[in-house]
Amino acid sequence: MTAQILDGRQIASEIQSEIKQRIEQFVRRQNRQPVLAAVLVGNNPASQVYVRNKESACAKVGIGSRLHSMPDSSTTGDLLEKLSELNSDAGVNGILVQLPLPDGVDSQAVLDSIDPLKDVDAFHPYNVGLISQGRPRFLPCTPHGIMRLLHRYGVPAVGRHVVIVGRSDIVGKPLALMLAGRNCPYGPQMANATVTICHSHTTDLHSLTRSADILVAAIGKPKFISGDMIAPGAVIVDVGINRTSEGLVGDVDYHAALQIASFVTPVPGGVGPLTVAMLLENTLVAATIQARSATELYQSS
Repeated sequence: MTAQILDGRQIASEIQSEIKQRIEQFVRRQNRQPVLAAVLVGNNPASQVYVRNKESACAKVGIGSRLHSMPDSSTTGDLLEKLSELNSDAGVNGILVQLPLPDGVDSQAVLDSIDPLKDVDAFHPYNVGLISQGRPRFLPCTPHGIMRLLHRYGVPAVGRHVVIVGRSDIVGKPLALMLAGRNCPYGPQMANATVTICHSHTTDLHSLTRSADILVAAIGKPKFISGDMIAPGAVIVDVGINRTSEGLVGDVDYHAALQIASFVTPVPGGVGPLTVAMLLENTLVAATIQARSATELYQSS
């Protein structure tokens, strides 16, 4: 068996073309383009690359982007002041704070201070609560990208056992909520899964991963998921991006997975491009919600 590649670059390109058309319609109606503001603290090379990629993606679909670079010496108070300014700026529709933040900065306080209506990463507890109740405003970018990728390739979740290795607030937990729900924006076939979350204290991890119909690796350890941890015919979603002497590799032994799985995401070129595409989607959704709210406020005055 040779697995089919889940080509995230191709799917992201298709989605971005669709988003571009929707943004053109938004601009015709509102006479302005959606705007995403990114806050970058310090000189982390990887973070700088990520922000540049997001700026480039915004430009391709017609989203305005504003970069707010802050020195590595910035305090929690400095960031809260900047975010208060962006929250109040009607010209900004979406706000993202590039992680990780420098040591000494209270990341949780910073993320919690973003206006939930502009929280396009869907990290704010208000938005997380809506996801847990099955009525999301925004879906977090990486989990959303995973679901879009599976949906485009016709890989259903309903009735299947999904094992997620990693319990982060960014990927593991929200993805579990989304897949275990009764429905999702792509229909009940992409929800209603039985989900197991594994982590560093999980016993007999091999048995659990081998029981997975869909196995998601999101732990940040290069090639941690070996071939003997994969069931024949499983769908493998590799969220990891690890810089090694071999270059970028995922959390899964890719070459082993190719010989065992039915579908597998490459690294790079798998989940990553979809994460960026979903950020663009959320920015457009945020701009649409804010425009509707402004119209309703005007009509009621």
